[in-house]
Amino acid sequence: MKEAVHIGRNPSAGPDLQELVGRVALGDQDAFASVYDMVTGPVLGTVRAVLRDPAQSEEVAQEVLVEVWRTAPRYRADRGTAINWILTLAHRRAIDRVRSVEAAAARDHKAALLDRTPDYDEVSEQVEARLEREQVRRCLRTLTGIQRQAVTLAYYRGLTYRQVAEALTLPLGTVKTRLRDGLIRLRDCLGVTA
Repeated sequence: MKEAVHIGRNPSAGPDLQELVGRVALGDQDAFASVYDMVTGPVLGTVRAVLRDPAQSEEVAQEVLVEVWRTAPRYRADRGTAINWILTLAHRRAIDRVRSVEAAAARDHKAALLDRTPDYDEVSEQVEARLEREQVRRCLRTLTGIQRQAVTLAYYRGLTYRQVAEALTLPLGTVKTRLRDGLIRLRDCLGVTA
């Protein structure tokens, strides 16, 4: 016949929770079954108050009861009652679950933001390229008309010196001189060292 078990300290009514936890610490499975029956409700209530999700609450309550079985040897009666120790384990485990869920959600949110945000290098490269184009355009405006036309035909359209000379109806030597002078001016304007 099973003994009557009470959470309080009425010795005539059977073992109390503290005594049972002491027996659980020694590996007594029957004592653990009694502890389980006594504290399942309060543990689930404590966990559910924190988590609010019934499925997660049941899962965490089970984890707490397994932890009671594993850590019963660490329980110290001089530091508090067994029920307070167990409910503290339950509350801490529930808080850990909340933090874990929040951290996972934050990681997912951050990953989603990173997927939408271009890499820093990509953005800075685009900005640098735009600034360089503007600087080249500004410097091209400092060239004479023939220099600008020769540079544009040779370097932006890919024409040879001879093709540039034909397009501008200028002698080849003149085109080469205009290109050389135009490139020197561009180099100086852009601040490029030779």
